[in-house]
Amino acid sequence: MSDPALHPCFLGPYGENDALLEKLVVEFLRDHVYWRRNVHPEDPPAIPTDAANQPAFREFEARLRRELHSLSAALKRSVPFHSPRYIGHMVSDLLIPGLAAQILTLPYNPNNVSGDAAPVTVDLELRAALQLARMLGYVDDPARPDCAFGHLTSGGTTANYQALRLALALKAFPVALRAIMPPGLDLPGDDWAAFNLRPGDAIELLQRWQQWLAALPPGPRRRWRQRLEQARIEHLGLAGFLAAHPQLKAPVVLAPVTAHYSWSKGMKLLGLGRAQLQLIPERGMRLDVEALEGMLRRCAIERQPVLLAVGVLGTTEFGTLDPIDGLVSARERFAAEGLGFSVHVDAAWGGYLATLFREPDGTLRAHEDVRSQFEFFPSPEVYAAFAALGQADSITVDPHKLGYIPYGAGAFLCRDQRAATLLAEDADYVFDPGEPEDYFARYRHLGRYIPEGSKPGAAAAAVYVTHRVLPLDHRHFGRLPQQTIRTAELFYQRAQRLAETLADRVRLRVPFVPDSNLVCLAINPAGNRDVAAMNAFVRGLYAEMRADPGEHWPQREFYGSITTLRPEALGPEDTLRVLGELDLDPASLDEDRDDADRLVILRHTLMNPFLIDSENGISYIERYFEHLERRLRALTADRPAAGAIHSDVA
Repeated sequence: MSDPALHPCFLGPYGENDALLEKLVVEFLRDHVYWRRNVHPEDPPAIPTDAANQPAFREFEARLRRELHSLSAALKRSVPFHSPRYIGHMVSDLLIPGLAAQILTLPYNPNNVSGDAAPVTVDLELRAALQLARMLGYVDDPARPDCAFGHLTSGGTTANYQALRLALALKAFPVALRAIMPPGLDLPGDDWAAFNLRPGDAIELLQRWQQWLAALPPGPRRRWRQRLEQARIEHLGLAGFLAAHPQLKAPVVLAPVTAHYSWSKGMKLLGLGRAQLQLIPERGMRLDVEALEGMLRRCAIERQPVLLAVGVLGTTEFGTLDPIDGLVSARERFAAEGLGFSVHVDAAWGGYLATLFREPDGTLRAHEDVRSQFEFFPSPEVYAAFAALGQADSITVDPHKLGYIPYGAGAFLCRDQRAATLLAEDADYVFDPGEPEDYFARYRHLGRYIPEGSKPGAAAAAVYVTHRVLPLDHRHFGRLPQQTIRTAELFYQRAQRLAETLADRVRLRVPFVPDSNLVCLAINPAGNRDVAAMNAFVRGLYAEMRADPGEHWPQREFYGSITTLRPEALGPEDTLRVLGELDLDPASLDEDRDDADRLVILRHTLMNPFLIDSENGISYIERYFEHLERRLRALTADRPAAGAIHSDVA
């Protein structure tokens, strides 16, 4: 059943809330104009009041209208993400609060690099990050020294870069401090120990260094600070840093094979190199903790430093969730043995699902309370992963995905704001020197800490206002993911029924029981044993659901997407399992044959909250499976029907 509380939240599949959005846009455009007229109202208008009657004005307006009409016509070929018939990629309709707040803010054009260029929206960005911190289980009280720190980015890719940047700064700082040996400061015994402190211990050492500096007169303080800066990895570069500390190796990053390609890009960008990214095997398309611990054990024996261990909270292809609790547990055990590293959670997709696990006061809900709202969700493993988020050192989350905010609005958060000091970069023409004590004053010059040099304040306004209208707990914003998880459960059950109905025609399987609101289907014609033939069959099916930009008005019954299952990601055990369930010959999975080195499967992102339309008695999930059944019957009409086969889907 659809939730009536969600009815005013979106423009709607049919534009049902057009009057509301139009009223808001017109009201606040007029308000913006009044603001302009009241900045020194004694000044005369710079544009003459009769300018609109001049030929040049009319000519300009005509060109403008012509180009805007052309653009509007071209945009009609866009993918209808707003429609319940769109179940493809990670995008859906936009929440009205964020859309209206962004439109409202755009004419003010704030640049969130600095409070001087964005006196209002920088503050909103910091508050939006604290809203996300509370949702994820971090400390969100700015009066506490261990309060979280975060900021918005263009997307999850840039947020992941920031995670690498902060982890490297935090890991290398104690080594640089040992290099200058400040007298009277208790330091690790050697470079290896310094390079392998717990993140929390490195932050504590940073605090002691700052207190030591503060006790010095201005001249010595400045000279000691300069000595440290010249010893830091940020000054020397990776090659220079390792040359100065020959007992150390370049650190590796451990990430699951399902990790987003931004991690490979980030390793190259920071100069660490793609070779230093080591992929952790999967089990059930979720990070294998035993394999991770084996890799960590080898690193400890070989004295190979580890920078980050990455967990994914909602893989791009399958929506599966890694065991974050296992990651943080491994971090603590190995740190006690002298191998320290940070844990980062890439929750670009699944971060907002955390609203299902939060009470309005920010506390964690009991598993049974969350479970009572669903058929299957969350499993004990999924609950444990979300419960452990607050113990991760940093997290990526994308408001422009399950936050339903316009692109681009990603976010980076670190658990302890004191580590962010290591990211500071001063530019005299933009920033004031010194470190203010007040949280919001300290980060008001946000550009000191972030990768970007300019960033739109309108995105921050969109995120902040949305979280104010729909607080990030299960009673408010959580009603959105609640609806989509229920839809995913219905989708999964309907897939089981279709597998039974078409058992004589196709092998239809859900290769992995969904952890979130993203479900994949693997489909092989009955009697087919060849991987390449199955892939051709699925690609043909997908061609009827693909939005074709070449069409003037792309019309599809449903819009979908595809992804692939690769043996290197699946692992040998799951590869054989999936091949067996689809009745495929393992020998036909051949990297030397075109389109035979992987399995092509349908991918469904079920984030539209109106897939179940109780108002009109429509289930788009039911309609989709009826459509899929018709197409599968048509595509297999010329194939001999197979005998009854086993029809379990997972």
